[in-house]
Amino acid sequence: MTWRMPAEGEPHERTWMAFPSPGYSLGDTEEERHEARTTWAAVARAVAEFEPVTVLVDPREARVAAEYLGSGITILEAPLDDAWMRDIGPTFVVSDDGTVGAVDWVFNGWGAQEWATWENDARIGALVARAAGVPVVASDMVNEGGGIQADGAGTVLLTDTVQLDSGRNPTWSKQDVEAELSRTLGVDRAIWLPRGLTRDSETYGTRGHVDIVAAMPTPGVALVHDQRDPTHPDHEISRDVMDLLTREGLRVVPVPAPTVLRDDEGVVDYSYINHYVVNGGVIACSFDDPNDDEAVRILSEAYPGRRVVSVDARPLFARGGGIHCITQHQPAPVVPLP
Repeated sequence: MTWRMPAEGEPHERTWMAFPSPGYSLGDTEEERHEARTTWAAVARAVAEFEPVTVLVDPREARVAAEYLGSGITILEAPLDDAWMRDIGPTFVVSDDGTVGAVDWVFNGWGAQEWATWENDARIGALVARAAGVPVVASDMVNEGGGIQADGAGTVLLTDTVQLDSGRNPTWSKQDVEAELSRTLGVDRAIWLPRGLTRDSETYGTRGHVDIVAAMPTPGVALVHDQRDPTHPDHEISRDVMDLLTREGLRVVPVPAPTVLRDDEGVVDYSYINHYVVNGGVIACSFDDPNDDEAVRILSEAYPGRRVVSVDARPLFARGGGIHCITQHQPAPVVPLP
């Protein structure tokens, strides 16, 4: 059977998320826990305006999750280590006969990082596939959904520092990775970015996920994180990525980084690229920043006919990710042409 990873903008059956469970993302204080729960719930409710949402909830959080999420959102209990569904969940694909499947990557805590735990999260890909009632496409490659961006027409973006990470796939070559992505996602062109953003490459990062760097709203077009301040280390990264993608023949649309450059931990990786496309809409990151409005305008032009809804993503980025990182789309079955 031949599989294809649809573009995120193709019709969805539903969105899958996970609710923060006790640990790093939830936080240690009551204030931190309230902030995390409120933000995850705000994203879930924003998505639910456009399509069905199922949220996996650790049994320890079942009661409080129901209070924060409210009505209209399906809750499925499952043991969790963390709440980054883009990474711990499967990557959904469709076959040439319209069947939906789910690629179950190996998940090992973003390269077996010493601060991460993943005994429960490593099982979530197969669990979500079963709950969705779709066949599993098994893979031996360590990978996360945030480490790939596909245009639905055969091109995938990825980074040297993720799939080739010694903590993920130490014996794999680029050719090995591309062959596996061709088998599982149906892509025939891989564009390798040299690295991700600076903060994401530090202690609590993913070592370079592409989904805060570049996105492809349509084939041949790339939205790229544009850090315009030369004092920020991502300024050079933005220039390199835009140059590379231009040489690859893509039309590059720069999306400005927020104006804030630092927080208490160092340089930030705040990014509007980490948005999520839903049926009829786009859920965008906001940062109470002067560039929020420009980002909404660019996203509205990149996804014509969709309503852009912004959610304050600062609590997510403080924990290591954004809106795209906590969501995973399940495509609607495709009816093949006669």
